[in-house]
Amino acid sequence: MTALNVPPHGGPDLPQERRLVTEIPGPRSREMFARKQAAVPPGVGTTLPVFVTKAGGGVVVDADGNSLIDFGSGIAVTNVGNAAPRVVERVRKQVADFTHTCFMVTPYESYVRVCETLNRITPGDHDKRTFLVNSGAEAVENAVKVARHATGRPAVVVFDHGYHGRTLLTMTLTAKNMPYKHRFGPFAPEVYRAPLAYPFRWPTGRERCAEEAAAQTIDMIDKQVGAENVAAVVIEPIAGEGGFIEPAPGFLPKIAEFCRANGIVFVADEVQTGFARTGHLFACEHEGIVPDIITTAKGIAGGLPLAAVTGRAELLDAVHPGGLGGTYGGNPLACEAALAVFETIEREDLVGRARRIGSIMLPRLRALAERAPAVGDVRGRGAMIAIELVRPGTTEPDPALTAQVAKRCHAEGLLVLTAGTYGNVLRFLPPLVIPDHLLEEGLTILEKAVIEA
Repeated sequence: MTALNVPPHGGPDLPQERRLVTEIPGPRSREMFARKQAAVPPGVGTTLPVFVTKAGGGVVVDADGNSLIDFGSGIAVTNVGNAAPRVVERVRKQVADFTHTCFMVTPYESYVRVCETLNRITPGDHDKRTFLVNSGAEAVENAVKVARHATGRPAVVVFDHGYHGRTLLTMTLTAKNMPYKHRFGPFAPEVYRAPLAYPFRWPTGRERCAEEAAAQTIDMIDKQVGAENVAAVVIEPIAGEGGFIEPAPGFLPKIAEFCRANGIVFVADEVQTGFARTGHLFACEHEGIVPDIITTAKGIAGGLPLAAVTGRAELLDAVHPGGLGGTYGGNPLACEAALAVFETIEREDLVGRARRIGSIMLPRLRALAERAPAVGDVRGRGAMIAIELVRPGTTEPDPALTAQVAKRCHAEGLLVLTAGTYGNVLRFLPPLVIPDHLLEEGLTILEKAVIEA
């Protein structure tokens, strides 16, 4: 699908163009940021202190009238756009009917329809159940609860470079200390960390990465934990905050096979990778993985807070009545938004659109790597792409250069995000509805910033 096929999002009055009328950030945004600093604790960080007044398609418009190209999508949340027409229409109708009853008190059909859809579209044709919560961290935490309850086992295995959330348990599951875990301990017990098959940094090279990483993981589980004690293995099919790391091909299938052979629940954390982002509905489909439980959030509801736990019926049905849920989980506004997202992805072929975005971005970024020795690696799938910046001729991370490139992009009206365990990855998550011309223009800005920096 080309840009010409993408309908206007964010309203017809929102031009799909980069437009700078002040410096970035402008005076009104600076004024509001001063208010933010006086009212909000500094622990709530800000990537780019421009205050948004409107957004849609591939742009965000700030309080000073600047229109910036969006390569962030609110961290993979607004896959269908910031004001997708179907989302707006459904939410507008629902908010006039009722905003909340609590599904556990008096249920409503939209919650059930979301669960039915997820049971149908997630990988595998086995009998499934789904329940809804508010955030990705909540979904992952509930997946672990279900796995422990169903298996009667305590241990959970996670991986280097993984990110799973900011609650006590999901902080424990997360690998990176700063800023996510620093001085927030003590952490939850019975969590064990294994090496991730990180091709760019594997000591013996890409070719041996999958086999050796899988062997080390299985050896660790057998010797340090005991497979019979492991309730769940939790992994992102592409590590998000860790730096958009695609595990070496073959690694995920080996881990999934080991889990099946030992009665371990394989949990795919698809919070960032789900809903067409990678060129499949779910990233685990790239290698034919059928997880026992899949957690979703972010792109599920077009910007409204919603998350889900979907898994094998025998696992989720094992939990006693009242053991799952929450006051706001599956809020009716968010459920209507999710139904609109499902429809938009299907009708506008956003899976195909994600592949189209990847086919534009990856060749240009690989060409950039040929010109700029600091680009050590180019990786990703669909519209989930990253470059890793290093000191030329080495694999030594260069977080200072990464920050400088991001700053230059922001000043030119391109919103980009950084990531990575070492802070040296630029990650790109454009809305799937971004027009091609904005995608190309954003890449030109990025290329200039890398070369000049």
